[in-house]
Amino acid sequence: MASSIQNNRVSAPGYCVCCRVCNMWCWRAFKWLPVLLIVSIVTWSYYAYVIQLCFFTIESTVQQCVYWVLYHILLMMFAWSYWRTIFADIKPIPDKYKLPDEELEKLLSAESEDAQRTILENFAKDLPIVTRTMSGSVRYCNRCVLVKPDRAHHCSICSRCVLKMDHHCPWVNNCVCFHNYKFFMLFLGYALLYCLFIMSTCLPYFIRFWKGDFGTAASAGRYHIVFAFFVSLMFAISLGSLFGYHCYLVANNRTTLEAFRAPMFRSGADKNGFSMGAYNNFKEVFGTSPNLWMLPVFTSAEVGYETERWRLFPRKGRTVPQIV
Repeated sequence: MASSIQNNRVSAPGYCVCCRVCNMWCWRAFKWLPVLLIVSIVTWSYYAYVIQLCFFTIESTVQQCVYWVLYHILLMMFAWSYWRTIFADIKPIPDKYKLPDEELEKLLSAESEDAQRTILENFAKDLPIVTRTMSGSVRYCNRCVLVKPDRAHHCSICSRCVLKMDHHCPWVNNCVCFHNYKFFMLFLGYALLYCLFIMSTCLPYFIRFWKGDFGTAASAGRYHIVFAFFVSLMFAISLGSLFGYHCYLVANNRTTLEAFRAPMFRSGADKNGFSMGAYNNFKEVFGTSPNLWMLPVFTSAEVGYETERWRLFPRKGRTVPQIV
């Protein structure tokens, strides 16, 4: 830990500033390609379902209206959740975790790892943190020059430390973390329902196509309907497994990173170190108001590093945040 501490306020690499700016904007544009792909697929699915299936294929007006209304409700909730996941306000680490200049200078001028560890311990003694590194030291980010809050990690793609980081998702071009995890869960859930709805309502017409009874009406459009069935089936399988996995993580109050490597406490590693019971774990992500659970509005419980409004209780010889 200590040997890697260094001052990152150094001069930029010695190549053309214009090249660096160009590379930065090219990289930013490239990161939006997965999002544009998802938007393109959803746009095409709208044409295939609403135009080709509802308007040109289904003959019953009542069935058309029912399918049209249900489809647009699911599409609206899916798009709303996706938008909030992408453009959520990912707030920076609070200033109280950042080392002041004088503390940073002492840290950089320390002659040994033990001295550096002591400086970090003294600085972090009043901070609400309970996790440590594998060696038992305070978790410190030398890139952001701050003590890491519990469950925070540095994202190399975003170039910043992120609170309760789960992972960086290229499909939303954003980190999935404390500030948008509820939106991400709703995005997965509504995307799964969206695919299942399209798949189930297109299934009868796929069977007719398979038997050769689809007819010649809207001959070009029927291929859109059949293809919509296959695409929705493919996405439903992948989304179902991903959504199920994250439901498991929510029930156990773990992040994807913590599922691969258990958080380290003074008493050792504990994969269930932040679990407060399935129901409380659920409320930490979705909030305490059932009326807002299914809406992509921020209701996640603000515990620990976000606010001082937390209650501590003993568990296995240590203290962890609990929802009040």
